[in-house]
Amino acid sequence: QVQLVEPGGGLVQAGGSLRPSCAASGSIFSFNVMGWYRQAPGKQRELVASITTGGNTNFADSVKGRFTISRDNAKNTVYLQMNSLKPEDTAVYYCNLQWLGYNSWGQGTQVTVSS
Repeated sequence: QVQLVEPGGGLVQAGGSLRPSCAASGSIFSFNVMGWYRQAPGKQRELVASITTGGNTNFADSVKGRFTISRDNAKNTVYLQMNSLKPEDTAVYYCNLQWLGYNSWGQGTQVTVSS
């Protein structure tokens, strides 16, 4: 069974930065995708960014140029560097790990950006 642990959310002023991380443990397939999704009140969960084992990345249009994603494959850890944060980035951020036929979620971490 896979566990995802997500420290690193918090409260920040607009224009600030945060760097949440997510560490996966358990039986993990070598080729996988780790990523971050977010869900704001009253909205659907949406992809923020993802990265494959090989380093291929994908970003939501709303965060391109502001967020970067990276991973340490040896530690099964993914990092989301969030810069130039906006109030509309406020949401619960969920870590995700998936490979063919498997999908796992973290418990979520609150990110609040004040104006």
